[in-house]
Amino acid sequence: MIDLFNKKSVMEHLRKMANAAENNPSATVAGSIVRISGSKLEAAGISVPMGTICAVVISPVKSINAEVIGFSESVTYLMAIEDTFGIKQGTPVIPLVRAHSARVGMSLLGRVIDASGNPIDGKGVIESDEYYPLTAQAINPLARKRISEPLDVGIRVINSLLTVGKGQRLGIFAGSGVGKSVLLGMMSRFTRADIAVVGLIGERGREVKEFIEENLGENGLAKSVVIASPADTSPIMRVNGAALAMAIAEYYRDKGFDVLLILDSLTRYAQAQREISLTAGELPATKGYTPSVFARLAQLVERSGNGIDGTGSITAFYTVLVEGDDQHDPIADHARSILDGHIFLSRHLADAGHYPAIDIEKSVSRVMPAIATEQQLNCAVRFKKLYSAYSKNREIVNVGMYQHGADPVIDESLRYRDAMEKFLKQGMNESADYHTSSQQLETVFSQAAYR
Repeated sequence: MIDLFNKKSVMEHLRKMANAAENNPSATVAGSIVRISGSKLEAAGISVPMGTICAVVISPVKSINAEVIGFSESVTYLMAIEDTFGIKQGTPVIPLVRAHSARVGMSLLGRVIDASGNPIDGKGVIESDEYYPLTAQAINPLARKRISEPLDVGIRVINSLLTVGKGQRLGIFAGSGVGKSVLLGMMSRFTRADIAVVGLIGERGREVKEFIEENLGENGLAKSVVIASPADTSPIMRVNGAALAMAIAEYYRDKGFDVLLILDSLTRYAQAQREISLTAGELPATKGYTPSVFARLAQLVERSGNGIDGTGSITAFYTVLVEGDDQHDPIADHARSILDGHIFLSRHLADAGHYPAIDIEKSVSRVMPAIATEQQLNCAVRFKKLYSAYSKNREIVNVGMYQHGADPVIDESLRYRDAMEKFLKQGMNESADYHTSSQQLETVFSQAAYR
């Protein structure tokens, strides 16, 4: 098997093809570049399936990889995975093999890899001969295990008011600078899952090291696999990075493990897919996004969740960047429709120093009624009702315009406001397990709670 993103492996393959072509000139399958526009390459003389990786041979010692993204009559469209410097008209193009599998295995735990599966943490080569498909189909929904038990994520407000089930898929909707990375790091460390798979897709390169060292930590990394494909990589690599994270999570799930999958972010994945689609000539539909982007989002999300009987689960958190805190962004709208719940991070709460900045009024877990106890559900409904009443009337209370006794719900919310606000806050190094979180929710409304 050719390691498509290993230069030595590729060049060795090219030399073998060159020798074969020299001995039998009719056997060569090489095409050539006829046009280049940005990262889009047009080649003639090759006919290969979509997704095939090709080597663009710039010189005897240099080649770059490009992926087939479309074709029209005798012209094949490719998108360069690397810098196109040095390519000229007539540059040879040689198909390699379909990039359809990812290296997997227990040896990936504790490692940081790129979108090609190559280690970038300086800890040496990853030894594994196991491979899993990058583009696996979703499991038949009738064959999946139902979501029937809660998952402890170590965050008090989520455990108690937005209870997550094993195999659930949720979105974390946030703008910039509201504590998203800290929250993800806390969940990576505190969630009662066997293995965590973290995909850092399209974010700033600086944040990769910060997330691993500050948010994930040594203990969190030990049970995790981190896939990093930052913003300066090509759109192909960003899309492949998300597919690789999903394939690795599926491997562990099929081995019987309960997996926590964090993909940061679903928005950057969609933007990369949009760039590929537009380059291939697809027409935009909604705010520059092509129809295939929304189809790919659903396909990616549906691969997570519970497996069949005898396997484990993938509980997935997908972050969605809300530009300007606009919840009606097309990607945010579509994500809400295909996920099993959403957690909204509020800039107002973050500015007030309230962390985690989870807005419980705008957040919901759609499977919570099926997995939480009746007592917890009643307490959660009461908590949200009172907290919402206080939030909506906060200003008139603070300026002294509210008269006690005018509204019994507001009166009750004022009675418990300090206890509720204290309950919702949690330090970044503080873990709150599911059982304790449920108990604390019940005691919020007792006279002795949080005095």
